[in-house]
Amino acid sequence: MNILLSGLGGHMGAEVVKVAGSGNYDAKIVSGVDPNGAPYEDIPCARDFDSANPAVDLVMDFSHHTSTAALLSFCVKNRLPLVLATTGHTEEEKAQIFEASKEIPLFFAANYSLGVALTIEFAKKAAAVFPDAEIEIIEKHHDRKADAPSGTALAIAEALKEVRPELTIHNGRSGFGKRTREEIGIHAIRMQNIVGEHEVIIGTGTQTLTLKHEAHDRALFAEGALAAAEFLMGKPAGLYDMKSMVSM
Repeated sequence: MNILLSGLGGHMGAEVVKVAGSGNYDAKIVSGVDPNGAPYEDIPCARDFDSANPAVDLVMDFSHHTSTAALLSFCVKNRLPLVLATTGHTEEEKAQIFEASKEIPLFFAANYSLGVALTIEFAKKAAAVFPDAEIEIIEKHHDRKADAPSGTALAIAEALKEVRPELTIHNGRSGFGKRTREEIGIHAIRMQNIVGEHEVIIGTGTQTLTLKHEAHDRALFAEGALAAAEFLMGKPAGLYDMKSMVSM
């Protein structure tokens, strides 16, 4: 499986190159796209998608959400499967992603950790079992992460709304007023080199259930993205996510 990696020069780009080169996946990074140019002598890299080589099996994106339109246009034009691992998309960009998935197989997830995917499923089950419980989410990341709350925290909250549709999302808490059971509070912490932590707290008044996932190494996200790439190969056009793999 030959992969074009968008965001080749970034931190996660380096992790994908390293994990793909480990031999544990049937994958090879053969080219890239990065506005800063080629970070590796042996991997050709274009500065934009207009100059990118479409002679690959799949495109993987670990860049920035502002490149969404160009990325999708390139993949749809060349009928290339896409593993989209960037976060922070606007509603307009999400709509573009949905439209592109009608033309190509597209894997889109806020977090490529299998452990996070399982945490979401466990949280949904708990929210269904305790329909009156209060729910809070705490997420922690390194101080270089630009978007807050994290895409993963929002994904957890949206998943909880599938079983508790009355819930409303509140980013942080300030002001004066009592908390209601319909709130999901999301709290973002940014500090130094925290790779990523997500904690879901579900309280009934008589007991508290806490589900926590900690990422210890960024390599786990590269592993998940490469697993998603293997999963996506041969699939028909459509929108896939981590739940698609968990439920297999």
